Order: sequence, then structure tokens, then C-alpha cells
Amino acid sequence: MPHRRGLTVRSAARGALALLLVGAGSGHLTWGRRGYRIVVPGWATRLLHTDKDAIVVASGAVEMVLGVALIALPGERRRIGAAIAAFFVAVFPGNVHQWRTGRSAPGLNTDRARFVRLFLQPVLVAWAWWATRAR
Repeated sequence: MPHRRGLTVRSAARGALALLLVGAGSGHLTWGRRGYRIVVPGWATRLLHTDKDAIVVASGAVEMVLGVALIALPGERRRIGAAIAAFFVAVFPGNVHQWRTGRSAPGLNTDRARFVRLFLQPVLVAWAWWATRAR
């Protein structure tokens, strides 16, 4: 029975990850939209030829789409998991920028919180990868 139990834990992990993504994404589009702009490094706006608000909105939309897809498209679970892990890697420079500049964003208003947040990103990557693998 360990195999069955492992699938149940992975299913719960996928569901929790999907909720996290949809919740975080909706925060980027609503209550946290303004506050998250400070996380976007200036080089990102130059590289993407857009403004910070557009990057926040796009990242929020991507989070929501990935969260919904994780549940709605079980046959694509591995690919979606890889996309989620890649997304978490892609936004990591924003976390580093926020820590280095000491700027506050929703829920990250101390140097310690910003520093600890850096170590959460590898956990999120591992969570996405593990939860979307068969075994």
C-alpha cells in the first residue's frame, strides 16, 4: 500500500500547489498589484520593453493559468510541473532584487523576511517537480 499512499500525498501536494499559484496570481492582479511592482528589477523592464505593472500582471496571469492547468490537464502534469518549476526560477531574480534593495512588498516588509524568502524559492521548485512526477 505505500504506492497508493504516495499518490495521495502527491495529489494533495498538487492541489495545494495549484491553490498557491491561483491565490498568488490573483494577488498580483488585485490587492498586491501595486506592492509587487517594486520586486521587478529595472533591467527586466528594459529587457522586456515594458513597464513594471505589465510584468506584475503577466506574472500573475501566468501563475493563475499554471495553477488551473495543473488540475484541469492531468495528462500534461509533467510538462506543467516543469513549466511551474521554470516559472519559479524565472521570477527568482525579482526576489534577489527585493532583498538587495531592501524594498517591502506584501508580506515581505523586513530584511529577515526578504532573506528567508530567497530560500523558499528552491523549495517551490522542488515541490513543483516532485508533485508532478509519477513516483
